[in-house]
Amino acid sequence: MADHLFTEDPGADSGAGDSAQPRSGRHAARGAADDASEHPQGLADGTAGEPDPGSGATSPDGAGHRAGATGGPRRWVPAVSWAISAITVSVFFAIGAWQRRWIADDGLIVLRTLRNLLAGNGPVFNAGERVEANTSTAWTYLLWFWAWVTGGQLEYVALWVALVLSVAAIPLAMYGTARLYGGWRNIGGGITLLLPLGAVIYIALPPARDFATSGLENGLVIFWIAGLWCLFLAWARREPGRTDWRARSAFLALGFVAGLAPLIRPEITIFGGLVLLVLFLAPVGWWMRLALVVTAAVVPVGYQIFRMGYYAVLVPNPAIAKDASGSKWSQGWTYLTNLFGPYTLLLPVILAIVVGIALALSRPPGATPEEIDPHDPSADDAADVIDDVLDDVDRPLVTRWKDFSSRLQQRSTVVVVTLLAGVLLTLYWIRQGGDFMHGRVLLAPLFILLLPVMVVPATLPAHARSAFGRRQLVAGVLTVLAVAGTAWWGAVASSNVLSASPMDIGRNGIVDERRFYVANMANENPVTAEDYLDYPRMRAMVAKIDELRESGGIILPSGNYDEWYVAELGTRGQKDRKTTVYFLNLGMTSMNAPLDVRVVDQMGLAYPLAAHTERLVDGRIGHDKNLPTEWVVAESGGVVGGRGLPGYLDGYTVREAYVALTCPQTQDRFESYKDTWSFARFKSNLRRSAEFNSYRIARIPEYELARCGLTPPVVRGER
Repeated sequence: MADHLFTEDPGADSGAGDSAQPRSGRHAARGAADDASEHPQGLADGTAGEPDPGSGATSPDGAGHRAGATGGPRRWVPAVSWAISAITVSVFFAIGAWQRRWIADDGLIVLRTLRNLLAGNGPVFNAGERVEANTSTAWTYLLWFWAWVTGGQLEYVALWVALVLSVAAIPLAMYGTARLYGGWRNIGGGITLLLPLGAVIYIALPPARDFATSGLENGLVIFWIAGLWCLFLAWARREPGRTDWRARSAFLALGFVAGLAPLIRPEITIFGGLVLLVLFLAPVGWWMRLALVVTAAVVPVGYQIFRMGYYAVLVPNPAIAKDASGSKWSQGWTYLTNLFGPYTLLLPVILAIVVGIALALSRPPGATPEEIDPHDPSADDAADVIDDVLDDVDRPLVTRWKDFSSRLQQRSTVVVVTLLAGVLLTLYWIRQGGDFMHGRVLLAPLFILLLPVMVVPATLPAHARSAFGRRQLVAGVLTVLAVAGTAWWGAVASSNVLSASPMDIGRNGIVDERRFYVANMANENPVTAEDYLDYPRMRAMVAKIDELRESGGIILPSGNYDEWYVAELGTRGQKDRKTTVYFLNLGMTSMNAPLDVRVVDQMGLAYPLAAHTERLVDGRIGHDKNLPTEWVVAESGGVVGGRGLPGYLDGYTVREAYVALTCPQTQDRFESYKDTWSFARFKSNLRRSAEFNSYRIARIPEYELARCGLTPPVVRGER
């Protein structure tokens, strides 16, 4: 394992390099050096780059230390230290996540879709309405698969799948980073330790442990990121130009995993897309490029066609409800500082910079960048670089392109692309305004940015008799101290809280979601839908649903936590006698309601009518759409006046909503997801999905009448 984890062997990832293409030109000399550097003993045993043990030569630090003396057990130190680090960090993360186990209200939303899938109603939130209420398609079907296989209670299926993926992502990412530093050599004896840094930073954050369960897709996201990181690094370590079947298969497997990005979460396509761009530009030949495109696109493009024809939109309904293309820079910056502030997150960031400097100082004397990364273009000496610059003036564009393409397959490319993806994803969420859940959406970009330092090498030389030996010792000690400082910070920050009052929702609209529900229900670990019956209004809602089972009606929240209002059904609504529940907390409501009860929300996560309203400029982030109740009464077939309409609602506004709903474009949108699904409907939806995706209505019925050019109602009374 020591050789595999921490050595320079680019051909080790996918079999022997017999089929590698020969290098030509001035890179042939580099190729010879590459071959020499691929000795199976690198940093792990400290012998690489040293004189032949039989020659009697001394090591480069001038200590007279014989290279042969550095073998033996010392070669296993990096692998053993990595294993101890990975196990320790993973165990602490698992314990912390289990102690804070819960299923969020939003985590229950996906389970309603699973109930409908298992009941034969299709991938929908409400039976008879083709609405995709879950942002992560992969998470929905992964949970469905395990629920189908195990037959377990859905809440616990979600809990365990999320926990296993979250915990497994940590050692997987640490493994990839350990291989990133393969070839980091210790000249002149001593030992090199692989110590956790980024992994400690991540698991110490309370939101990371909160969302390790929660029923949301965070665990799947970071597991996919860690897997892609490992595969991307394996590709970079592989000998360029290889054409054997193992190398080709590994290349296409990397493309397939990267192509899954939009199904993991739409915005994570930033990372997957950058990886695919690098692979496409690499010198693999046009047939392999074509194979890459097909392999990467087959699943996401196939599902996108299905989404357009089935749901009649381009993106999941929550993306429309939250206007994912909108911008709220100021709120996004507030969200970023909301994560950094309570935990003094800047401190470990500074320590990570110190470690980076220490790693730079620990480069052996006389070691070229080529010895660190054989495929690094910086391995060219100064004369070669100058020649390249001068030659570019006269060299054809095609030649320059080939030269650029040939230099992509290296670990420095992987690091740059990964960091770029993390920065772009962070900027995306800042532009979007973040989220209402403390820290949640920044966990993925933070995880990506920490990947290059998930573990870091700390070299402690056997001797410090030379200037470099002393520098190496100082760098190693600084790295150890920085890791120790990060561990100390983690111990302190891990118990910090966002606010002294768990139910405090400040002016910025951000809340510690787990503590909020724990405090409201006096339950340290709310997991099941039944646990959420202790949330205000829930038991009263269940009782009201039973009361209306025969007559139907529209159940509306009141200011009294033990009471719900009911809008009676009018002439149109009496045909189906369907019960509709209208409430903000969509997860707990839908999971405590039978599948024949329709559940909708004013934000529009599962309700297209609300989702297609305009975003409120100053609304709470994540809740910045708020459909007036009169719309729901009209759309559900309720009365427009009399004793059957709750007194706080305006009957005339309900009548305006009735007329506004007759707008031809709105009717077309209703038909796209309510009509019986047929091939004709599929084709129609496919053609008009972009139109429906961007369709917006005015949230005030009176204004919608004007927008659509409809005549306002003049008659008051019941309908």
